[in-house]
Amino acid sequence: MKFPIAIEPGSDTTAWGVVVPDLPGCFSAGDTAEEAFINAAEAIELHLETLAEDNGAIPTPRSIGHWQSDPEFAGWVWALVEVDINRFDGRAEKINITVPRRLLARIDEYARTHGATRSGFLADAARAAMER
Repeated sequence: MKFPIAIEPGSDTTAWGVVVPDLPGCFSAGDTAEEAFINAAEAIELHLETLAEDNGAIPTPRSIGHWQSDPEFAGWVWALVEVDINRFDGRAEKINITVPRRLLARIDEYARTHGATRSGFLADAARAAMER
């Protein structure tokens, strides 16, 4: 899952600030842009770990475009941080499902061309459907 981050440029006297708008209370900083980006990924993972421990739902990130229109972030730089959220859903369980053969072939092809596994794709699709 890719989370948009807003980066407030630093200066000689201030650090680069990072906010993850889709995760209220999730923020970080760094002395350089690179350090801020790395620290943002760690902050997101820690935030998601806390949500999982509290049985909270992991929110589906909105687009960068959605957040760019927010005046609170005027002048900030935007980036995406990819985080594998599967580890926050608990231990994997093997299941047996029945899917039409041609649909399964399409699922496998889509997953393969997007760098995912069948299981990962189906889990992401289920999350997206339940968010609606």
